[in-house]
Amino acid sequence: MRAARVLAGLLLGLIANGATASERIVALAPHLAELVCAVGACDDLVGVVAYTDAPPAAARLPQVGSAFAVNVEAVLALRPSLVLAWGSGTPAATVERLRGVGLRVETVSIGDLDAIGTELAALGRRLGHADVGRAAAGDYARRLAALRERYRGRSRLRVFYQLESGPVYTINGRSPISAALSLCGGDNVFAALPTISAVVSDEAVLAADPDAVVVADDEDLRGVDAYWRRLAPARAADPARRVVVDAHALTRQSPRVLDGIAQLCTGLDRVRRDAR
Repeated sequence: MRAARVLAGLLLGLIANGATASERIVALAPHLAELVCAVGACDDLVGVVAYTDAPPAAARLPQVGSAFAVNVEAVLALRPSLVLAWGSGTPAATVERLRGVGLRVETVSIGDLDAIGTELAALGRRLGHADVGRAAAGDYARRLAALRERYRGRSRLRVFYQLESGPVYTINGRSPISAALSLCGGDNVFAALPTISAVVSDEAVLAADPDAVVVADDEDLRGVDAYWRRLAPARAADPARRVVVDAHALTRQSPRVLDGIAQLCTGLDRVRRDAR
């Protein structure tokens, strides 16, 4: 009886700390894999999607398609006990199909920069790594607060976030990238667009008259150069007003976004200093 009581006490202690048996996790977006690893559960990952490039242990795992085109059969072959879906990215039909074949699917939705810290703590509890999750959330919150404090009060710049060069796309105010721009003292010139991403005409870009242009490093930078040569003598055609950022860092809803924001803020400060 005494041994049984001791065992029961140990089990209750584990439950109180959020511990569970090891999962077999498939993450259906690159940032979800990063979040799992950030809370100490990287060893539980068995599958990821294309463009999962960090951390290295996750990048080496089998891929089950892309974030927007998941191969359900490939997921099943990995025998997961948990599938993490991206709330605003994984197609609803994919989630339904995965659940329809008996898989446990949980959706992770992150609405803003602060929510990344909240999700780190929640995911840590869910995966049995509550202490690591709390620590990761605290570290993230401190770094985010430090960035906000450092760039608070910067003179505002009108910023155009450019995607591709023919046709040209951009993002609206609901994009997490827009929140990063705002932290750095940038105002998204197309924040009012009705959809999160949309094509914009040359005329619309010229009318917006941005102070700075932000472009990801995985774009066709030669094509971007050619686009702005065509729009000269617009102010934003000046190469000194262009900021190139790490696409994977700035767009990931994981702690790595803070590295992207730091790079973005440094670039916008350079525009403030050097552009004429």
